[in-house]
Amino acid sequence: MTYQPTIRRIITQVSEERIVDGQVGEPPLRKVVVAAVIANPFAGRWVEDLSEVVDYSPALGTYLGGLAVAALAEPVQAYGKGGIAGTNGAQEHVIAYITTPFGNALREAVGGGAAWISSASLVGAPGTLLTLPLAHKDALYVRDNYDAVTLYPGDAPLPDEVLVAVAVANRGRIGARLGGLQAADVVGEDGLS
Repeated sequence: MTYQPTIRRIITQVSEERIVDGQVGEPPLRKVVVAAVIANPFAGRWVEDLSEVVDYSPALGTYLGGLAVAALAEPVQAYGKGGIAGTNGAQEHVIAYITTPFGNALREAVGGGAAWISSASLVGAPGTLLTLPLAHKDALYVRDNYDAVTLYPGDAPLPDEVLVAVAVANRGRIGARLGGLQAADVVGEDGLS
């Protein structure tokens, strides 16, 4: 039997930074987080084989990535992923959802990406904040895209749930001035430059 998750809620959070340290962003920096709050099939017990979730994860990566792209409403330049296991779960449960198959599907959903997708995962109570790292989707060496966005998940995750999230942004930080590789100069072949 193929695993079909029970999704209690989809959370979409959009923020738009227009002015940072007196510098006007043109265009504004848009950050989107989309999260699925899912019944954790492993909550409260040790399960050696987590492959049913790993096998399902590409469908979730495609779905959440598509929602994030639609909410951003512009080309994706940076991305990240992560999640929170409720207190009856384990960090490993979150990682089962967001490992490589999920990441590959997310890359495809956002229009490609050569770079590693930075992530954060933890166990937490309902309302635990999740700060997701952001990095350029094609080149990790673009310092302007070293950023993060915090999800405010309301009552999620409940103890027997897992929250799985993706984050996207349309540009690097407003006022970034640390030099290095610029987004306009990215080759995007090796994930670094």
